[in-house]
Amino acid sequence: MKKYLVYFKNKFILTSTIFVIYALFLDDNDIFSMVTHANKLSNLEETKIEVSKKLERTKFTLKQMRYTSEIERYAREKKFFKRDNEDIFVITYE
Repeated sequence: MKKYLVYFKNKFILTSTIFVIYALFLDDNDIFSMVTHANKLSNLEETKIEVSKKLERTKFTLKQMRYTSEIERYAREKKFFKRDNEDIFVITYE
């Protein structure tokens, strides 16, 4: 134990040890917040990829809506619109 106390009597080693402890655990940008921010960043990047894929699908659907026949097909398939003399049965799987 006395062997280790000799090192801490040196003011440079003591100061640098206190600084390292402060920088790693007590500072605003400590190790725990850095890991948390890295996790949030990766989650946001995944969300960005998903949103960009959804945007591309929406742009494609919007391009298809230029034609009247495509508007009718979309309304019948996705929104379950019907003509006056039709009945629609929706089958769902659980």
